[in-house]
Amino acid sequence: MRTTYISAVILAAILATGCTKLNEKILDESSAIGLTEQQVAEGTLTPVYASLPQLFIHTNYFALQEISTDEAILPYRGGTDWGDNGIYIAMHQHTFPSTDPNIRNTWNQITQGLSRSVTAITALRTSTYSEAPVFLAEARAMRAYYNLLSLDLFGLAFVKEDQAATSVIIRGADAVEYIKSELLAVEGTLSSSVSHGRVSKEAAWGLLARLYLNSAVYRNIYGTQITFDNADMDKVIEYTDKIIASGKYQFSPEYFSIFDDNNDSNKEIIFAVDQRADLNGHNRLAYFSLSGDQFPLPEFTGANGTDGPAITPDFYHTWTDAYGAEDPKVDPRFYKENLSIYSNPGDSCVPAASFNINRGILRGQQYGLIRRNGVFLRCADGSMKVGPLFHDTRNRPTLAVNFTEQVDYTPAGSNYPSGYRVEKYEFSRKSVSGRNFGEADIVILRLADIYLMRAEAKLRRSNDGAAALQDVNTVRASRTARTPAPSQLTGTMTLDLLFRERGFELYWEMVRRTDMIRFGKYEGSWTEKTNSDPQKRIFPIPLTAIDAASNIPGYLTQNAGY
Repeated sequence: MRTTYISAVILAAILATGCTKLNEKILDESSAIGLTEQQVAEGTLTPVYASLPQLFIHTNYFALQEISTDEAILPYRGGTDWGDNGIYIAMHQHTFPSTDPNIRNTWNQITQGLSRSVTAITALRTSTYSEAPVFLAEARAMRAYYNLLSLDLFGLAFVKEDQAATSVIIRGADAVEYIKSELLAVEGTLSSSVSHGRVSKEAAWGLLARLYLNSAVYRNIYGTQITFDNADMDKVIEYTDKIIASGKYQFSPEYFSIFDDNNDSNKEIIFAVDQRADLNGHNRLAYFSLSGDQFPLPEFTGANGTDGPAITPDFYHTWTDAYGAEDPKVDPRFYKENLSIYSNPGDSCVPAASFNINRGILRGQQYGLIRRNGVFLRCADGSMKVGPLFHDTRNRPTLAVNFTEQVDYTPAGSNYPSGYRVEKYEFSRKSVSGRNFGEADIVILRLADIYLMRAEAKLRRSNDGAAALQDVNTVRASRTARTPAPSQLTGTMTLDLLFRERGFELYWEMVRRTDMIRFGKYEGSWTEKTNSDPQKRIFPIPLTAIDAASNIPGYLTQNAGY
Protein backbone atom coordinates (compact mmCIF):
# COMPACT_ATOMS: atom_id res chain seq x y z
CA MET A 1 0.00 0.00 0.00
CA ARG A 2 1.32 3.40 -0.90
CA THR A 3 1.94 6.09 1.68
CA THR A 4 -0.70 8.81 1.42
CA TYR A 5 0.89 12.22 1.84
CA ILE A 6 -0.98 15.22 3.11
CA SER A 7 -1.30 17.95 0.50
CA ALA A 8 -1.74 20.93 2.84
CA VAL A 9 1.94 21.74 3.00
CA ILE A 10 2.87 21.04 -0.62
CA LEU A 11 2.51 24.65 -1.74
CA ALA A 12 4.92 25.75 0.96
CA ALA A 13 7.79 24.19 -0.94
CA ILE A 14 7.00 25.18 -4.50
CA LEU A 15 9.49 27.53 -6.11
CA ALA A 16 9.91 29.29 -9.40
CA THR A 17 11.48 26.94 -11.93
CA GLY A 18 14.79 27.65 -13.59
CA CYS A 19 16.56 29.02 -10.54
CA THR A 20 20.17 28.08 -11.17
CA LYS A 21 21.37 28.86 -7.63
CA LEU A 22 18.68 26.57 -6.20
CA ASN A 23 17.55 29.07 -3.60
CA GLU A 24 14.28 28.45 -1.83
CA LYS A 25 12.66 29.97 1.22
CA ILE A 26 11.71 27.66 4.07
CA LEU A 27 8.35 28.57 5.54
CA ASP A 28 7.80 28.17 9.25
CA GLU A 29 5.66 25.08 9.20
CA SER A 30 5.00 25.29 12.93
CA SER A 31 2.56 28.03 11.99
CA ALA A 32 0.41 25.47 10.19
CA ILE A 33 -2.08 25.16 13.07
CA GLY A 34 -3.30 21.68 13.83
CA LEU A 35 -0.69 19.69 11.91
CA THR A 36 1.02 16.84 13.68
CA GLU A 37 4.76 16.22 13.45
CA GLN A 38 4.00 13.35 11.09
CA GLN A 39 1.91 15.56 8.81
CA VAL A 40 4.58 18.26 8.73
CA ALA A 41 7.30 15.69 7.93
CA GLU A 42 5.23 14.07 5.20
CA GLY A 43 4.32 17.45 3.76
CA THR A 44 8.00 18.37 3.73
CA LEU A 45 9.04 15.25 1.81
CA THR A 46 6.15 15.24 -0.69
CA PRO A 47 7.44 18.12 -2.86
CA VAL A 48 10.75 16.30 -3.34
CA TYR A 49 8.95 13.65 -5.38
CA ALA A 50 6.44 16.05 -6.89
CA SER A 51 8.88 17.25 -9.55
CA LEU A 52 9.11 13.80 -11.11
CA PRO A 53 5.77 13.63 -12.99
CA GLN A 54 6.44 16.82 -14.91
CA LEU A 55 10.05 15.81 -15.54
CA PHE A 56 8.90 12.52 -17.03
CA ILE A 57 6.15 14.01 -19.14
CA HIS A 58 6.38 12.96 -22.77
CA THR A 59 7.97 16.14 -24.13
CA ASN A 60 10.69 16.62 -21.53
CA TYR A 61 12.97 13.81 -20.38
CA PHE A 62 11.49 11.39 -22.92
CA ALA A 63 12.34 13.70 -25.81
CA LEU A 64 15.94 14.07 -24.65
CA GLN A 65 16.49 10.38 -23.95
CA GLU A 66 14.58 8.83 -26.87
CA ILE A 67 14.09 11.24 -29.77
CA SER A 68 17.81 12.06 -29.72
CA THR A 69 18.55 8.37 -30.42
CA ASP A 70 18.12 5.66 -33.04
CA GLU A 71 14.95 4.51 -31.28
CA ALA A 72 12.48 7.36 -31.88
CA ILE A 73 11.80 10.05 -34.46
CA LEU A 74 9.10 12.74 -34.65
CA PRO A 75 8.75 14.45 -38.04
CA TYR A 76 6.29 17.19 -38.98
CA ARG A 77 3.11 15.18 -39.30
CA GLY A 78 1.29 16.05 -42.49
CA GLY A 79 3.76 18.88 -43.01
CA THR A 80 2.59 20.96 -40.04
CA ASP A 81 1.64 18.96 -36.92
CA TRP A 82 4.35 18.60 -34.28
CA GLY A 83 6.35 21.27 -36.09
CA ASP A 84 7.11 23.20 -32.90
CA ASN A 85 9.70 25.30 -34.70
CA GLY A 86 11.68 22.21 -35.62
CA ILE A 87 12.70 21.23 -32.09
CA TYR A 88 12.01 17.50 -32.57
CA ILE A 89 13.87 17.44 -35.88
CA ALA A 90 16.82 19.22 -34.22
CA MET A 91 16.70 16.79 -31.29
CA HIS A 92 16.93 13.80 -33.61
CA GLN A 93 19.65 15.37 -35.76
CA HIS A 94 21.73 16.57 -32.77
CA THR A 95 21.46 20.21 -33.78
CA PHE A 96 19.55 21.29 -30.67
CA PRO A 97 20.26 24.88 -29.47
CA SER A 98 20.44 26.28 -25.94
CA THR A 99 16.96 27.75 -26.43
CA ASP A 100 15.26 24.36 -26.96
CA PRO A 101 12.14 24.44 -24.72
CA ASN A 102 12.22 20.71 -23.89
CA ILE A 103 15.84 21.00 -22.75
CA ARG A 104 14.94 24.08 -20.72
CA ASN A 105 11.91 22.41 -19.13
CA THR A 106 13.93 19.32 -18.24
CA TRP A 107 16.63 21.47 -16.66
CA ASN A 108 14.01 23.41 -14.71
CA GLN A 109 12.37 20.29 -13.32
CA ILE A 110 15.73 18.85 -12.25
CA THR A 111 16.84 22.06 -10.53
CA GLN A 112 13.41 22.40 -8.94
CA GLY A 113 13.73 18.87 -7.60
CA LEU A 114 17.17 19.66 -6.24
CA SER A 115 15.92 22.79 -4.53
CA ARG A 116 12.99 20.99 -2.97
CA SER A 117 15.37 18.28 -1.77
CA VAL A 118 17.58 20.84 -0.03
CA THR A 119 14.51 22.40 1.58
CA ALA A 120 13.34 19.03 2.87
CA ILE A 121 16.80 18.04 4.12
CA THR A 122 17.06 21.26 6.13
CA ALA A 123 13.64 20.86 7.69
CA LEU A 124 13.81 17.13 8.38
CA ARG A 125 17.08 17.40 10.28
CA THR A 126 15.19 19.00 13.18
CA SER A 127 11.97 16.99 12.90
CA THR A 128 10.95 14.97 15.96
CA TYR A 129 8.76 12.58 13.99
CA SER A 130 9.90 8.99 14.52
CA GLU A 131 10.24 8.32 10.78
CA ALA A 132 12.07 11.57 10.08
CA PRO A 133 15.47 9.84 9.70
CA VAL A 134 14.05 7.68 6.91
CA PHE A 135 12.44 10.72 5.29
CA LEU A 136 15.73 12.59 5.54
CA ALA A 137 17.53 9.69 3.89
CA GLU A 138 14.98 9.71 1.07
CA ALA A 139 15.41 13.45 0.54
CA ARG A 140 19.20 13.02 0.31
CA ALA A 141 18.80 10.06 -2.04
CA MET A 142 16.48 12.09 -4.24
CA ARG A 143 18.97 14.97 -4.26
CA ALA A 144 21.55 12.44 -5.46
CA TYR A 145 19.13 11.14 -8.10
CA TYR A 146 18.37 14.60 -9.46
CA ASN A 147 22.11 15.29 -9.55
CA LEU A 148 22.65 12.01 -11.38
CA LEU A 149 20.17 13.15 -14.03
CA SER A 150 21.89 16.53 -14.23
CA LEU A 151 25.30 14.90 -14.62
CA ASP A 152 24.02 12.51 -17.28
CA LEU A 153 22.21 15.17 -19.32
CA PHE A 154 24.23 18.34 -18.72
CA GLY A 155 27.59 17.16 -17.41
CA LEU A 156 27.39 18.83 -14.01
CA ALA A 157 26.04 18.44 -10.49
CA PHE A 158 25.17 20.88 -7.69
CA VAL A 159 26.46 20.74 -4.13
CA LYS A 160 24.50 22.66 -1.54
CA GLU A 161 23.96 22.14 2.18
CA ASP A 162 23.41 25.65 3.52
CA GLN A 163 20.10 27.02 2.30
CA ALA A 164 21.45 30.55 2.09
CA ALA A 165 24.58 29.63 0.15
CA THR A 166 25.07 29.48 -3.58
CA SER A 167 25.37 25.95 -4.95
CA VAL A 168 28.82 24.76 -5.90
CA ILE A 169 28.96 23.34 -9.43
CA ILE A 170 31.08 20.23 -9.94
CA ARG A 171 31.75 18.09 -13.00
CA GLY A 172 33.40 14.85 -14.05
CA ALA A 173 35.04 12.68 -11.41
CA ASP A 174 34.16 15.14 -8.63
CA ALA A 175 30.47 14.86 -9.48
CA VAL A 176 30.64 11.07 -9.63
CA GLU A 177 32.27 10.87 -6.20
CA TYR A 178 29.80 13.33 -4.68
CA ILE A 179 26.70 11.50 -5.92
CA LYS A 180 28.22 8.19 -4.86
CA SER A 181 28.98 9.50 -1.37
CA GLU A 182 25.42 10.77 -0.92
CA LEU A 183 23.84 7.44 -1.85
CA LEU A 184 26.30 5.50 0.28
CA ALA A 185 25.62 7.79 3.23
CA VAL A 186 21.90 6.99 3.27
CA GLU A 187 21.57 3.41 2.03
CA GLY A 188 21.74 2.03 5.56
CA THR A 189 18.89 4.25 6.75
CA LEU A 190 16.53 3.88 3.81
CA SER A 191 13.60 1.53 4.25
CA SER A 192 12.98 -1.65 2.26
CA SER A 193 9.25 -1.54 2.92
CA VAL A 194 8.19 1.66 1.12
CA SER A 195 6.28 1.60 -2.16
CA HIS A 196 8.16 1.82 -5.43
CA GLY A 197 7.08 5.47 -5.69
CA ARG A 198 9.66 6.26 -3.01
CA VAL A 199 13.38 5.60 -2.78
CA SER A 200 13.91 2.32 -0.99
CA LYS A 201 17.20 0.78 0.08
CA GLU A 202 17.05 -1.40 -3.05
CA ALA A 203 16.33 1.62 -5.27
CA ALA A 204 19.47 3.29 -3.90
CA TRP A 205 21.45 0.14 -4.75
CA GLY A 206 20.04 0.28 -8.27
CA LEU A 207 21.02 3.94 -8.65
CA LEU A 208 24.50 3.13 -7.39
CA ALA A 209 24.78 0.33 -9.94
CA ARG A 210 23.68 2.72 -12.69
CA LEU A 211 26.16 5.36 -11.50
CA TYR A 212 29.08 2.92 -11.38
CA LEU A 213 28.18 1.50 -14.79
CA ASN A 214 28.30 4.95 -16.39
CA SER A 215 31.11 6.44 -14.29
CA ALA A 216 33.74 6.02 -17.00
CA VAL A 217 31.60 8.11 -19.34
CA TYR A 218 30.89 10.78 -16.74
CA ARG A 219 34.57 11.15 -15.87
CA ASN A 220 35.55 11.59 -19.53
CA ILE A 221 32.40 12.70 -21.29
CA TYR A 222 34.04 13.56 -24.63
CA GLY A 223 36.57 10.74 -24.64
CA THR A 224 37.22 8.90 -27.89
CA GLN A 225 38.06 5.79 -25.90
CA ILE A 226 36.09 5.06 -22.74
CA THR A 227 37.96 2.85 -20.26
CA PHE A 228 35.75 1.00 -17.82
CA ASP A 229 37.47 0.39 -14.49
CA ASN A 230 37.28 -3.12 -13.09
CA ALA A 231 36.61 -1.63 -9.66
CA ASP A 232 33.52 0.14 -10.99
CA MET A 233 32.27 -3.05 -12.63
CA ASP A 234 32.82 -4.94 -9.38
CA LYS A 235 30.55 -2.43 -7.67
CA VAL A 236 27.88 -2.82 -10.35
CA ILE A 237 27.95 -6.56 -9.71
CA GLU A 238 27.91 -6.04 -5.94
CA TYR A 239 24.82 -3.83 -5.92
CA THR A 240 22.89 -5.77 -8.54
CA ASP A 241 23.66 -8.94 -6.59
CA LYS A 242 22.22 -7.32 -3.47
CA ILE A 243 18.97 -6.44 -5.21
CA ILE A 244 18.57 -9.90 -6.70
CA ALA A 245 19.47 -11.61 -3.41
CA SER A 246 16.93 -9.51 -1.50
CA GLY A 247 14.15 -11.65 -3.01
CA LYS A 248 11.83 -8.63 -3.06
CA TYR A 249 11.38 -8.49 -6.80
CA GLN A 250 9.99 -10.89 -9.36
CA PHE A 251 9.86 -10.88 -13.12
CA SER A 252 6.46 -10.19 -14.59
CA PRO A 253 5.38 -13.18 -16.74
CA GLU A 254 3.32 -10.80 -18.91
CA TYR A 255 5.75 -8.20 -20.16
CA PHE A 256 3.18 -5.47 -20.80
CA SER A 257 1.64 -5.74 -17.34
CA ILE A 258 4.75 -3.90 -16.11
CA PHE A 259 3.27 -0.85 -17.84
CA ASP A 260 -0.43 -1.30 -16.97
CA ASP A 261 -2.53 1.16 -15.02
CA ASN A 262 -2.36 -1.00 -11.91
CA ASN A 263 1.40 -1.43 -12.01
CA ASP A 264 1.72 0.07 -8.52
CA SER A 265 1.61 -3.54 -7.32
CA ASN A 266 3.90 -4.98 -10.01
CA LYS A 267 6.74 -6.81 -8.29
CA GLU A 268 9.27 -6.22 -11.05
CA ILE A 269 9.38 -2.46 -10.49
CA ILE A 270 11.97 -1.15 -8.02
CA PHE A 271 11.54 2.62 -8.45
CA ALA A 272 8.95 4.55 -10.43
CA VAL A 273 7.22 7.89 -10.85
CA ASP A 274 4.01 7.84 -8.83
CA GLN A 275 1.07 8.58 -11.11
CA ARG A 276 -1.88 7.98 -8.80
CA ALA A 277 -5.20 9.41 -9.93
CA ASP A 278 -5.61 11.35 -6.68
CA LEU A 279 -2.33 13.09 -7.52
CA ASN A 280 -3.74 13.99 -10.95
CA GLY A 281 -1.64 11.34 -12.66
CA HIS A 282 -0.89 12.39 -16.20
CA ASN A 283 1.28 9.73 -17.79
CA ARG A 284 0.99 10.72 -21.45
CA LEU A 285 3.27 8.05 -22.86
CA ALA A 286 0.30 5.93 -23.92
CA TYR A 287 -1.19 8.57 -26.17
CA PHE A 288 2.00 10.14 -27.52
CA SER A 289 2.70 7.70 -30.37
CA LEU A 290 -0.84 6.63 -31.30
CA SER A 291 -2.73 7.94 -34.31
CA GLY A 292 -5.24 10.71 -33.80
CA ASP A 293 -7.79 8.23 -35.16
CA GLN A 294 -7.08 5.52 -32.62
CA PHE A 295 -9.60 5.68 -29.78
CA PRO A 296 -8.66 3.23 -27.03
CA LEU A 297 -11.67 3.79 -24.73
CA PRO A 298 -15.32 3.07 -25.57
CA GLU A 299 -16.30 5.35 -22.68
CA PHE A 300 -14.67 8.51 -24.06
CA THR A 301 -14.99 9.73 -27.63
CA GLY A 302 -12.38 12.44 -27.04
CA ALA A 303 -9.63 10.11 -25.88
CA ASN A 304 -7.33 9.50 -28.83
CA GLY A 305 -3.70 9.60 -29.88
CA THR A 306 -1.72 12.50 -31.26
CA ASP A 307 0.41 11.06 -34.11
CA GLY A 308 3.64 11.65 -32.23
CA PRO A 309 6.92 9.72 -32.42
CA ALA A 310 7.51 6.47 -34.23
CA ILE A 311 10.35 4.00 -33.98
CA THR A 312 13.02 4.44 -36.61
CA PRO A 313 13.54 1.86 -39.36
CA ASP A 314 17.01 1.37 -37.89
CA PHE A 315 15.61 0.25 -34.56
CA TYR A 316 12.99 -1.92 -36.25
CA HIS A 317 15.74 -3.67 -38.19
CA THR A 318 17.46 -4.67 -34.96
CA TRP A 319 14.42 -6.87 -34.38
CA THR A 320 14.13 -8.24 -37.90
CA ASP A 321 17.86 -8.90 -38.11
CA ALA A 322 17.69 -10.82 -34.85
CA TYR A 323 14.70 -12.97 -35.81
CA GLY A 324 15.52 -13.51 -39.47
CA ALA A 325 12.77 -15.44 -41.23
CA GLU A 326 10.50 -15.22 -38.18
CA ASP A 327 8.29 -12.21 -37.55
CA PRO A 328 9.60 -10.39 -34.44
CA LYS A 329 6.12 -10.58 -32.91
CA VAL A 330 7.14 -14.06 -31.71
CA ASP A 331 8.95 -12.12 -28.99
CA PRO A 332 6.28 -11.21 -26.39
CA ARG A 333 8.12 -7.96 -25.67
CA PHE A 334 7.59 -6.77 -29.24
CA TYR A 335 3.82 -7.07 -29.53
CA LYS A 336 0.64 -8.21 -27.80
CA GLU A 337 -2.57 -8.67 -29.75
CA ASN A 338 -5.66 -7.70 -27.75
CA LEU A 339 -8.06 -7.20 -30.68
CA SER A 340 -8.62 -10.51 -32.43
CA ILE A 341 -9.79 -8.82 -35.64
CA TYR A 342 -6.11 -8.57 -36.59
CA SER A 343 -5.83 -12.34 -36.87
CA ASN A 344 -9.52 -13.08 -37.51
CA PRO A 345 -11.19 -10.43 -39.73
CA GLY A 346 -14.64 -11.66 -38.71
CA ASP A 347 -14.23 -10.46 -35.12
CA SER A 348 -15.67 -7.01 -35.79
CA CYS A 349 -17.96 -6.75 -32.75
CA VAL A 350 -16.38 -6.44 -29.30
CA PRO A 351 -18.15 -5.87 -25.97
CA ALA A 352 -17.15 -2.49 -24.55
CA ALA A 353 -15.81 -4.05 -21.35
CA SER A 354 -13.52 -6.33 -23.38
CA PHE A 355 -12.17 -3.71 -25.75
CA ASN A 356 -8.41 -3.15 -25.40
CA ILE A 357 -6.07 -1.91 -28.09
CA ASN A 358 -2.96 -3.85 -29.01
CA ARG A 359 0.30 -3.19 -27.20
CA GLY A 360 3.93 -2.93 -28.18
CA ILE A 361 5.14 -2.01 -31.65
CA LEU A 362 2.15 -1.43 -33.95
CA ARG A 363 2.54 -2.03 -37.69
CA GLY A 364 0.35 -1.97 -40.77
CA GLN A 365 -3.37 -1.32 -41.04
CA GLN A 366 -4.86 -0.40 -37.68
CA TYR A 367 -8.32 -1.45 -36.53
CA GLY A 368 -10.39 0.04 -33.77
CA LEU A 369 -13.44 2.01 -32.72
CA ILE A 370 -15.07 3.96 -35.53
CA ARG A 371 -16.31 7.43 -34.62
CA ARG A 372 -19.05 9.07 -36.68
CA ASN A 373 -20.66 12.40 -35.78
CA GLY A 374 -19.10 12.29 -32.36
CA VAL A 375 -20.22 8.80 -31.35
CA PHE A 376 -18.79 5.30 -31.78
CA LEU A 377 -20.56 2.89 -34.09
CA ARG A 378 -22.13 -0.18 -32.50
CA CYS A 379 -23.13 -3.61 -33.70
CA ALA A 380 -26.70 -4.88 -33.63
CA ASP A 381 -26.13 -6.51 -30.23
CA GLY A 382 -24.91 -3.23 -28.72
CA SER A 383 -21.23 -4.16 -28.69
CA MET A 384 -18.59 -1.90 -30.19
CA LYS A 385 -18.13 -1.92 -33.95
CA VAL A 386 -14.49 -2.49 -34.84
CA GLY A 387 -13.09 -1.92 -38.29
CA PRO A 388 -10.22 -0.46 -40.34
CA LEU A 389 -9.31 3.07 -39.36
CA PHE A 390 -8.84 6.13 -41.57
CA HIS A 391 -7.55 9.61 -40.81
CA ASP A 392 -10.98 11.17 -40.29
CA THR A 393 -9.83 13.52 -37.53
CA ARG A 394 -7.22 14.89 -39.96
CA ASN A 395 -9.90 15.50 -42.61
CA ARG A 396 -8.32 12.79 -44.74
CA PRO A 397 -11.03 10.11 -44.71
CA THR A 398 -9.48 8.13 -47.55
CA LEU A 399 -6.03 7.94 -45.96
CA ALA A 400 -5.81 4.68 -44.03
CA VAL A 401 -4.22 4.47 -40.59
CA ASN A 402 -1.70 2.05 -42.04
CA PHE A 403 1.59 2.40 -40.22
CA THR A 404 4.57 2.03 -42.54
CA GLU A 405 8.19 1.24 -41.84
CA GLN A 406 9.36 4.39 -43.61
CA VAL A 407 9.53 7.47 -41.44
CA ASP A 408 11.82 10.39 -42.18
CA TYR A 409 11.68 14.07 -43.08
CA THR A 410 10.49 13.62 -46.67
CA PRO A 411 6.82 14.39 -47.44
CA ALA A 412 6.03 10.68 -47.64
CA GLY A 413 8.05 9.81 -44.56
CA SER A 414 6.42 12.49 -42.43
CA ASN A 415 2.82 11.83 -43.41
CA TYR A 416 0.38 10.81 -40.69
CA PRO A 417 0.69 7.03 -41.21
CA SER A 418 4.49 7.02 -41.40
CA GLY A 419 6.45 4.97 -38.91
CA TYR A 420 5.63 2.02 -36.70
CA ARG A 421 4.17 3.22 -33.42
CA VAL A 422 4.67 2.23 -29.80
CA GLU A 423 1.91 1.52 -27.27
CA LYS A 424 3.96 0.26 -24.34
CA TYR A 425 2.08 1.90 -21.48
CA GLU A 426 -1.60 1.12 -21.08
CA PHE A 427 -4.03 3.81 -22.17
CA SER A 428 -5.73 4.61 -18.88
CA ARG A 429 -9.42 3.76 -18.51
CA LYS A 430 -9.94 7.17 -16.91
CA SER A 431 -8.40 9.26 -19.69
CA VAL A 432 -11.28 11.45 -20.81
CA SER A 433 -8.73 12.78 -23.28
CA GLY A 434 -5.45 11.26 -24.27
CA ARG A 435 -3.63 14.06 -22.53
CA ASN A 436 -4.62 13.39 -18.95
CA PHE A 437 -5.19 10.88 -16.18
CA GLY A 438 -2.66 8.29 -17.29
CA GLU A 439 -2.33 6.26 -14.10
CA ALA A 440 0.50 3.85 -14.93
CA ASP A 441 3.55 4.56 -12.79
CA ILE A 442 6.50 5.42 -15.05
CA VAL A 443 9.32 2.96 -14.56
CA ILE A 444 12.72 4.29 -13.48
CA LEU A 445 14.30 1.01 -12.31
CA ARG A 446 13.09 -2.58 -12.65
CA LEU A 447 14.47 -6.05 -12.16
CA ALA A 448 15.22 -6.80 -15.82
CA ASP A 449 17.50 -3.76 -16.00
CA ILE A 450 19.29 -5.00 -12.89
CA TYR A 451 20.08 -8.32 -14.57
CA LEU A 452 21.17 -6.60 -17.77
CA MET A 453 23.43 -4.19 -15.89
CA ARG A 454 25.00 -7.13 -14.10
CA ALA A 455 25.49 -8.94 -17.40
CA GLU A 456 27.22 -5.90 -18.88
CA ALA A 457 29.48 -5.47 -15.85
CA LYS A 458 30.52 -9.13 -16.04
CA LEU A 459 31.29 -8.76 -19.72
CA ARG A 460 33.29 -5.55 -19.25
CA ARG A 461 34.98 -6.75 -16.04
CA SER A 462 36.41 -10.09 -17.10
CA ASN A 463 34.86 -10.85 -20.48
CA ASP A 464 32.72 -13.45 -18.70
CA GLY A 465 30.45 -14.10 -21.65
CA ALA A 466 28.94 -17.23 -20.14
CA ALA A 467 27.73 -15.44 -17.01
CA ALA A 468 26.47 -12.49 -19.05
CA LEU A 469 24.62 -14.83 -21.40
CA GLN A 470 22.98 -16.53 -18.43
CA ASP A 471 21.69 -13.21 -17.07
CA VAL A 472 20.32 -12.18 -20.47
CA ASN A 473 18.61 -15.55 -20.91
CA THR A 474 17.14 -15.30 -17.42
CA VAL A 475 15.39 -12.11 -18.50
CA ARG A 476 14.25 -13.66 -21.78
CA ALA A 477 12.91 -16.79 -20.11
CA SER A 478 10.83 -14.82 -17.61
CA ARG A 479 8.10 -13.71 -20.06
CA THR A 480 5.99 -16.86 -19.86
CA ALA A 481 2.40 -15.54 -19.83
CA ARG A 482 2.11 -16.05 -23.58
CA THR A 483 3.66 -18.95 -25.43
CA PRO A 484 6.41 -19.12 -26.32
CA ALA A 485 8.80 -17.04 -24.25
CA PRO A 486 11.64 -15.53 -26.28
CA SER A 487 14.06 -18.18 -27.44
CA GLN A 488 17.27 -18.58 -25.46
CA LEU A 489 20.39 -17.03 -26.93
CA THR A 490 23.29 -19.34 -27.66
CA GLY A 491 26.89 -18.83 -28.65
CA THR A 492 29.10 -15.96 -27.56
CA MET A 493 27.78 -12.93 -25.72
CA THR A 494 29.25 -9.68 -27.02
CA LEU A 495 28.73 -6.03 -26.13
CA ASP A 496 26.88 -5.48 -29.41
CA LEU A 497 24.54 -8.34 -28.65
CA LEU A 498 23.97 -7.06 -25.13
CA PHE A 499 23.22 -3.57 -26.47
CA ARG A 500 20.64 -5.13 -28.78
CA GLU A 501 19.05 -7.00 -25.89
CA ARG A 502 18.81 -3.83 -23.83
CA GLY A 503 16.93 -2.28 -26.73
CA PHE A 504 14.51 -5.21 -26.91
CA GLU A 505 13.81 -5.17 -23.19
CA LEU A 506 13.96 -1.47 -22.34
CA TYR A 507 12.75 0.38 -25.47
CA TRP A 508 10.74 3.55 -24.81
CA GLU A 509 11.89 3.55 -21.13
CA MET A 510 14.18 6.58 -21.43
CA VAL A 511 17.55 4.85 -21.14
CA ARG A 512 18.50 4.69 -24.83
CA ARG A 513 20.64 7.84 -25.06
CA THR A 514 22.63 6.90 -21.96
CA ASP A 515 23.07 3.36 -23.33
CA MET A 516 24.17 4.57 -26.76
CA ILE A 517 26.83 6.83 -25.28
CA ARG A 518 28.15 4.09 -23.01
CA PHE A 519 28.29 1.56 -25.87
CA GLY A 520 30.01 4.05 -28.19
CA LYS A 521 27.13 4.33 -30.66
CA TYR A 522 25.76 7.83 -30.11
CA GLU A 523 27.94 9.39 -32.81
CA GLY A 524 26.65 6.95 -35.41
CA SER A 525 24.22 7.63 -38.28
CA TRP A 526 20.57 6.60 -38.39
CA THR A 527 17.45 7.67 -40.25
CA GLU A 528 17.86 11.45 -40.57
CA LYS A 529 20.84 11.82 -38.22
CA THR A 530 24.47 12.07 -39.41
CA ASN A 531 26.01 14.44 -36.83
CA SER A 532 29.02 12.72 -35.25
CA ASP A 533 30.06 15.48 -32.85
CA PRO A 534 30.90 13.94 -29.43
CA GLN A 535 30.11 17.27 -27.78
CA LYS A 536 26.44 16.46 -28.38
CA ARG A 537 26.68 13.70 -25.77
CA ILE A 538 25.52 16.27 -23.28
CA PHE A 539 22.96 18.98 -23.84
CA PRO A 540 23.46 22.75 -23.71
CA ILE A 541 22.73 24.52 -20.48
CA PRO A 542 19.57 26.52 -21.22
CA LEU A 543 20.23 30.12 -22.12
CA THR A 544 17.65 31.21 -19.54
CA ALA A 545 19.67 29.53 -16.78
CA ILE A 546 22.92 31.16 -17.88
CA ASP A 547 21.21 34.55 -18.06
CA ALA A 548 19.74 34.05 -14.58
CA ALA A 549 23.24 33.41 -13.18
CA SER A 550 24.89 36.30 -15.02
CA ASN A 551 25.18 38.34 -11.82
CA ILE A 552 27.82 35.84 -10.62
CA PRO A 553 30.67 36.06 -13.16
CA GLY A 554 31.94 32.67 -14.26
CA TYR A 555 29.46 30.77 -12.13
CA LEU A 556 27.65 28.89 -14.88
CA THR A 557 29.50 28.40 -18.16
CA GLN A 558 28.02 26.87 -21.28
CA ASN A 559 28.98 23.35 -22.27
CA ALA A 560 31.47 23.02 -25.11
CA GLY A 561 30.05 23.17 -28.61
CA TYR A 562 27.08 25.42 -27.88
